[in-house]
Amino acid sequence: MGRAAGQERDMEIHSMEVSSMEMSSIEMLAQRIWGLSRDRLLMNLRFLDVALSSLRFQARTGIGHVFCDVNAPQAAVIYYDPSVIIRLYKKDPANVTRLHLHILLHCIFSHSYKYDKVDTKFWDVAVDMAVESVAISLGIPGLATAGDAERSTVLAQWKERAGTLTADRIYRKLREDRLDESEFLELGSLFRRDVHEGWGPVETLEITAAQWKKISERIKAELRAFSEDRSDDMSGDKSILQNLEEATREHYDYGDFLRRFSVSGEDMQINDDEFDYVYYMYGLSLYGNLPLVEPLEYKDVNKIKEFVVAIDTSGSCRGEVVRTFLNKTYSILKSSENFFRKVNIHIIQCDSELRRDTKITNDDEFEAFMREGQLEGFGSTDFRPVFAYVDQAIERGEFENLKGLIYFTDGFGVFPERKPPYDYSTAFVFLEDDYEKPPIPPWAIKLVLPVEDLEHVDEGGLIS
Repeated sequence: MGRAAGQERDMEIHSMEVSSMEMSSIEMLAQRIWGLSRDRLLMNLRFLDVALSSLRFQARTGIGHVFCDVNAPQAAVIYYDPSVIIRLYKKDPANVTRLHLHILLHCIFSHSYKYDKVDTKFWDVAVDMAVESVAISLGIPGLATAGDAERSTVLAQWKERAGTLTADRIYRKLREDRLDESEFLELGSLFRRDVHEGWGPVETLEITAAQWKKISERIKAELRAFSEDRSDDMSGDKSILQNLEEATREHYDYGDFLRRFSVSGEDMQINDDEFDYVYYMYGLSLYGNLPLVEPLEYKDVNKIKEFVVAIDTSGSCRGEVVRTFLNKTYSILKSSENFFRKVNIHIIQCDSELRRDTKITNDDEFEAFMREGQLEGFGSTDFRPVFAYVDQAIERGEFENLKGLIYFTDGFGVFPERKPPYDYSTAFVFLEDDYEKPPIPPWAIKLVLPVEDLEHVDEGGLIS
């Protein structure tokens, strides 16, 4: 009886050892497949070398899928089920190379770092469509997989709808169109290769969004040089560059940007910083309810007092978009921490000619303009009349200390040849769209506002 039990135990241990050896072989085989896919990508896309070296691989038997944890220490880690990788490779070796590239593009386009700021249902599909569009457009030998013909057809249709196939543009269109649930699920299934469970913010990142941005900037520079050496079709390179431009673009908080134009002045509010509570309490204790000192009713603060908002009312700047921009600006300026009670703000409408100058001196006039004001113009665009008018207004004494002029426009117009002679800053503000922005004069600031920035305003604004 004891011998039988011992034989059973020996058999069980042997079975476990064989199982362990088999599992080790499976993991080793999966690792080798990953290595082959990396070599193929490096052979064809040498500018991805730094990005590829920033990925690590960790087998997790039984999870049944593949995902990338961007929050892992020191490097982004791809967790994978070895049996899934082997099954994909047996079906078609290109499947693993394509999966490798798919995850890598998510990283260099910084898709995971927006996960807490978006509706993840739409974002997951949008980012998968964006990276698959790039992968297909590259046309690398041995990278094509089953279903690419259908994907190419769908992507061509979405390019007509969304313009450039970047994640932000596809995401915006998905939210606008609100596809039927079945159509949306089919779309997600067609482009999905990994799951996104390792995405989202954490308190401490060893490899951060800023680090991936540096990697993306380097790829962008190397890709431009790489493209110049090639004489074949460069549509794939262009697709990567468009996504890299989106990933590396500087994002500004519009409220912080407006506050750059504030000036120092006195505002009616209790100044606790210069109030001595010792004398106040001593007076109360000595004379009952008679304090020796009172708090100051004025305080030196930095707020916006004089400002010019110029609106391009040419045909290409739609009235609805202009009003949305004004609503956003109004919402920020009217907040008590930004806006003096008495102000000197001019809202100037201009296409090729100056159409109207509305002077705002207080919050009520601003609110009345937003409620009743009409847009005028809708011709061609010439920026020069606004600057000439503002310079003349300064000479007439209509401004004491003008700090800034913001010009909301599509950018397609005639710029002044020289910087205005007076010491105020100029910013040309564009709304993000499908078109390349024209160069602006070197003395001006360029600010591109994503549509999402105008869809949300601070409490008290007019946008619903």
